[in-house]
Amino acid sequence: MTSSAKSELRKLAREKRKAAAHPDIGVALASQAAALKLPPGAVVGGYHALPHEADPALLLQALVGQGCHIAFPRIAARDMPLEFHLVPDGEVLKPGSHGIHEPEAHWPSVMPHLLLVPLLAFDQHGHRLGYGGGFYDRTLYAYRSGPHSLRAIGVAYAAQEMDSLPVEAHDMPLDGILTETGLTLYP
Repeated sequence: MTSSAKSELRKLAREKRKAAAHPDIGVALASQAAALKLPPGAVVGGYHALPHEADPALLLQALVGQGCHIAFPRIAARDMPLEFHLVPDGEVLKPGSHGIHEPEAHWPSVMPHLLLVPLLAFDQHGHRLGYGGGFYDRTLYAYRSGPHSLRAIGVAYAAQEMDSLPVEAHDMPLDGILTETGLTLYP
């Protein structure tokens, strides 16, 4: 697929997501916390939602209630995997280079057990359409190619599903998708 065709697909996916966005998704996502089957002490890589993204804030809060620790991504360099950091008590994330709220580099660094992944679109095979920077693909590749076991669950509105998505060699599949309708795991 050409880069201009992928750009058009991203534009269409953004419009579709914007039309699907609704404020009640947080409650629906939080109600699925137990379905993720995380043991107490597990580290979850979360994210702060951009406008129109499915917001995992209430889900993250529910996971903390189950004994999980939440880490947030930080862009260390353009062509590197994301780094995940715990947020010390009393500290606040600040907008980073892409306007996304990030932790400070000196905060405790951790390796998540579960990564919640924002996206523009997904299909029934675990493929996702991201924003084009490749950060999550590099992160999943780096974490999955080492000794650390990492599951990746996309977080989205059910209406963001597409029949199929283009898949390139560097694209890393999701292990599941969490929407307002529930959790779907991929084989």
